[in-house]
Amino acid sequence: MLAELFAVMAPVLAGAGLGYTWVRLGHPYPVEFVTRLVFNIGTPALIIASLSGAEIDAGSVGRTMLAAALVMTAMAAATPLMARLLGRDWRVILAPMMYPNTGNMGLPVVLYAFGSAGFAFGITVMVTVSLFQFTVGSIMASQGNALKTLARTPTVYAIVFSLGLLLTDTELPRWLDNSVDLISGFTVPLMLITLGVSLASIQVRSLTSGVGFSLVRIPVAAGLAWGIAALLGLPPLAQSILVLQMSMPVAVFNYLFAQKAGREPAYVASLVFCSTLMALFYLPLLLAWLM
Repeated sequence: MLAELFAVMAPVLAGAGLGYTWVRLGHPYPVEFVTRLVFNIGTPALIIASLSGAEIDAGSVGRTMLAAALVMTAMAAATPLMARLLGRDWRVILAPMMYPNTGNMGLPVVLYAFGSAGFAFGITVMVTVSLFQFTVGSIMASQGNALKTLARTPTVYAIVFSLGLLLTDTELPRWLDNSVDLISGFTVPLMLITLGVSLASIQVRSLTSGVGFSLVRIPVAAGLAWGIAALLGLPPLAQSILVLQMSMPVAVFNYLFAQKAGREPAYVASLVFCSTLMALFYLPLLLAWLM
């Protein structure tokens, strides 16, 4: 079991460690360019490549998306209580409560832990979180029209296209399938490297607050995900992946939104940094239970 867990976590540590070391050595890394490349090209290609060839029905995809949305809604409802417990403004911790790192960290862990069968569910959860983050998150950060942001997000069209393929039981032409598969290949490695770069760039002032937040958030998110998945009758594999994805550390994008909204970015940075470090310890335990 230890060897299996190490095989899952080693690629994550290697990719993130590479990005972290690269920046610490003083080398430049075009974060904005890579982020746009990953989210506008890599992620849509990854969605199509994963869902179009997956042995998964559209109903399971829809229920998994609904389950992820309900978990985020429940986490939002729990935010005022969490804010009172931590003595913080609820608006500051709302995004960290709702949006785990289901992309940069979640997808690689799901891929190496559950293979291609589970990866389709991992993608489904990540897409749902991303859609919430770039609509509700944009409204919270006062970044303009959320619907316009949604309409400009290629991920939306990729998921609609993939669901269309699943509903009609249609296969991509071989040339297109090969092309999408090739382009999607750079997405996960770049996600991990960018995660390491982001962690190296974050200024952390308070480790204690970040640890306290994570110790409360992780079991709450895992419990809600497990219960909601059971209520909706998700397949066991989808249930395990929903629990794993919603228990991921705080997403780096929450720090960027906090910076733009002027809502205690230094505190949010500590939540991102501490929860990511703690994930190296609690994820193996969670995987040992779920695998």
